[in-house]
Amino acid sequence: MSDGLADRYAATLTRYSRPILAVLLVLTLAMGASATGVDGGLSIASFGSDSTEAQKLDYVRETFDTGDRNTTSMQVVVRSDNVLSRDSLLETLRFQRAVRTDDAIGGTLAAGQPTVGVGNLVATAAVHAGSGDGAGPPTRPTLDEQIAQLEAMSASEVEATVAAVLDPERETPGVDPYSLLATDYEPGSTTASARVLFVRQATDGGESLSEAVVDAQLATRGLADEYVETSDAFVFGAGIVDDESTRATGESFALITPVALLLILGVLGVAYRDVVDVALALAGTLVTLVWMGGFMGWAGIGVTQILIAVPFLLVGLSIDYALHVVMRYREAREADPDAPVQEAMRVGLAGVTVAIAATTFTTVVGFLSNTVSPIQSIADFGLVSAVGIASAFVVFGALLPAAKLELDALLERFGVDRRKPAFGSSGTAERVVGAGTTLARTAPVVVVVLALVVSAGGGYAATDIDTSIDQVDFLPRDSPEWMDSLPGPFAPSDYDIREGAVFLNDNFAQSRDRTTVHVLVEGAVTDPETLDRVAAGDAAVPNASSAVTLANGRPALDSPVTAIRQTAAENETFAALVERNDPDGDGVPEANLAAVYDGLYETAPDRASAVVARSDGEYRALDTRITVSASATTAAITSEMRSVADTVRGDSALTVTATGPPVVDQVVQSALLRTLVETFLITLGVILAFLTALFYRRHGTPLLGAVTMVPVVAALGWILGAMYLLGIPFTTETAIIASIAIGLGVDYAIHVSERFLDELGAATDVFDALDATVTGTGGALLASAASTAAGFGVLVLALVPSLRRFGAVTSTAIAFAFVASVLVLPSLLALWHRHRGHAVTGG
Repeated sequence: MSDGLADRYAATLTRYSRPILAVLLVLTLAMGASATGVDGGLSIASFGSDSTEAQKLDYVRETFDTGDRNTTSMQVVVRSDNVLSRDSLLETLRFQRAVRTDDAIGGTLAAGQPTVGVGNLVATAAVHAGSGDGAGPPTRPTLDEQIAQLEAMSASEVEATVAAVLDPERETPGVDPYSLLATDYEPGSTTASARVLFVRQATDGGESLSEAVVDAQLATRGLADEYVETSDAFVFGAGIVDDESTRATGESFALITPVALLLILGVLGVAYRDVVDVALALAGTLVTLVWMGGFMGWAGIGVTQILIAVPFLLVGLSIDYALHVVMRYREAREADPDAPVQEAMRVGLAGVTVAIAATTFTTVVGFLSNTVSPIQSIADFGLVSAVGIASAFVVFGALLPAAKLELDALLERFGVDRRKPAFGSSGTAERVVGAGTTLARTAPVVVVVLALVVSAGGGYAATDIDTSIDQVDFLPRDSPEWMDSLPGPFAPSDYDIREGAVFLNDNFAQSRDRTTVHVLVEGAVTDPETLDRVAAGDAAVPNASSAVTLANGRPALDSPVTAIRQTAAENETFAALVERNDPDGDGVPEANLAAVYDGLYETAPDRASAVVARSDGEYRALDTRITVSASATTAAITSEMRSVADTVRGDSALTVTATGPPVVDQVVQSALLRTLVETFLITLGVILAFLTALFYRRHGTPLLGAVTMVPVVAALGWILGAMYLLGIPFTTETAIIASIAIGLGVDYAIHVSERFLDELGAATDVFDALDATVTGTGGALLASAASTAAGFGVLVLALVPSLRRFGAVTSTAIAFAFVASVLVLPSLLALWHRHRGHAVTGG
């Protein structure tokens, strides 16, 4: 937008302010009506992937039947000095009975055996030992029979049965008792410090749990507190996680919102020193958010955890735009106190419109580049951000100036003097923003070199930033003690879900889908060497640090080889079949594998269908399920499980793929980061090209476009270095936050450069121009940065770690963008001026 066009625009707006104001208010009402159609329920953004690993995981879930389809499991962890005592086992059996008979819980339980724990195994073994008939396969006693059996036994008799069930040499059909005990359990011991029992619920197969299932999980937690008295017990389930996370987020915002609002109002109050201007700025911010919501409603875009970041960006830009418009207007009134309100607004708006338009264009283009992402949630993020930024330009480039013009004119007709000084032209604010000019006079080269060296160091440190996701880190933390003294509406609840998750991950072999990796073997799975290759892969699993090892020293895995060995130990006929086809006698058949698979399906069909895929009488694939540690990073899991897959493949023609939720997460995370980084680089290129063209067109100085971008890039390096020092991983979450920081950083830098060029023509030398720039624009930047950084900074008080990271990174990024623009950019501008052949003093 040229100066002539900016002047004509400002003149038109001031001349027709009332009709423009009326049209925009009507449009706001229409957008507000559309905003009511936005789905207010927070959903998790979909990061679907069409990678090979994702396709193979879908194939595994469709092909192999583990009995867990359309189910979810709660884990009830019991901790005490001895959780294998008679009293402890009886308590959990009675707890199971209460769960099964509870009206709210019973209807959600899965068919078959919905609850299982060590108590069931011990009681069942005792019932079978007492029957002694041995005729046919033993039947499973009812839960009432199990309870009656243990009640009839003495503590020593129960201890003897526990020893028999947990005998390391005992082949146990069904559930492995060691999978229900903490991994530090000593095999053969009759005491243990912790155990877990599972409660399985039926689901509808959807991505989210039904309200009934979630309510049942919460009710189960209450029953655990009631029935488990001799031990400490906690319940962990997906529904409980969702419930606590939602409550923690709500309580966090209930605490943070008033604090953030007070901080923002305080800073804006100091900057404006006028309640009318503060109210106008906040009203304009609200209108911008309404327009964003209206577009989302019209486009049918729902709220996701990624889109939560967009309002924060718009609040920051809105505050900045409002400050620049109002302060330029105030400067115009100070320069000509006798000028009417309309003329002052025309002059002020003409002076700032180009900078705001340039900022809007660069940030809109930058965020629109995300719309080409194959990930729909990222594309939505880019589109909503771009529309919101464009809305902010319209609101603060037209609606706010028109509204302020009308209000000031009205108030002055009633004798209210509306002339106010611009922020930063005197006092402490002037000294703060004036430091940049002082450094530019004395040591500009030192400032620039130091900034670039620190930025390069941050960029180098970024190569060591963790890029993996720890799911536990998204769970709410318990509040610090000082929050307990807060008044009722603001006092947070107690949250122990994270502590429970950490204990589970560190002490148990998790059977959740998120901790299961599959090594899928496809091809000629009946070839003689196939099972030997699978056995070699099984043997390699203990070498993986991410794999879970049970208390008996065996890895937590299920494979065709383990299925064959377990079935052979239970059935003599099948054992004879295996022996006939096992030339080397190692228990792994090498001959006539089709017949062995047939025998496995005939003898143990449920076990066979979980690890051997059969279609139309042909054997198509084998699956090894490996339990990995929930505390291991997705990067480590993926690397180690791919190594296991390579061991199975060897030099064969088999297709062997390591897949599973952790592997798919890592693949998606890598792809997202790659997409975001590529988009970010494209954005920088587009912004650089635009600024180069803009400054060449308006001032004949194309190099100034690159000069303006230097502090933006420098601030990015500082942000990455700070993330490294703070131990904050570079994930999709923080990458998006970094893009927000770049948007604000470009905004700050453009304002400084544009104002500098405006002042340069009338100044006696470059430093007078810099002084005028930092005391004018610098003051608005200081108020903008302080208010937005303070508002976001209070997020570190949140109970949800992701909100804390958001607040820490965003507030730091805003501070760095401000420092780069008011301390580093003046030195760059002084050096640029020298490069053009003009003499400067100092430095």
